[in-house]
Amino acid sequence: MTEDDLDRNRRHFLTVATAVTGVVGAGFVAVPFISSLKPSARAQALGAPVEVPIGSMQPGEMLRVLWRGKLVFVLRRTEAMLSRLTETVDQLRDPDSAEVDQQPDYAVNDTRSVRPEFLVVEGSCTHLGCAPLEDFDVRPAEGWGGGFFCPCHGSKFDLAGRVFKGVPAPTNLRVPPHRFVRDDLILIGQDSGAA
Repeated sequence: MTEDDLDRNRRHFLTVATAVTGVVGAGFVAVPFISSLKPSARAQALGAPVEVPIGSMQPGEMLRVLWRGKLVFVLRRTEAMLSRLTETVDQLRDPDSAEVDQQPDYAVNDTRSVRPEFLVVEGSCTHLGCAPLEDFDVRPAEGWGGGFFCPCHGSKFDLAGRVFKGVPAPTNLRVPPHRFVRDDLILIGQDSGAA
């Protein structure tokens, strides 16, 4: 091997080593940059839409998520829960969801939902903002068919988040904008293309 061949091999090795080092360095720079483009947890809490996977939810199960710093309940109602929605209509303050600021147009129905099986409501009592507790047990002697109860001042809401008459809360629980991205995924905070 001549000295020119050795120089050529060294130059080739240095060129390849420099290129590999440059590619690795670019990767180390690009990863944090690309990661910075995703909304932070703070940005999501301030208003970015929140994805809620619902594929593994069982009937009667409820999830709690944060959106815009607010607690949101996602309840998968059972057939029995849905059938009880008509039993207490005469005891409700706004059974037809006439208060337009409480829900989007697609949730102005008997179940206050896009799909009857899934209820999506803000978990904040409309009286003073306390967090109502779920109480899905049926107690016929008390006239209770299940729903949400605010222990602070006694406000009651049915399984569609509709407020009962004679309690401090003036309106139904709010339904946030949301849509089904897929059968197993809800996007809270965005409702364009609600299905």
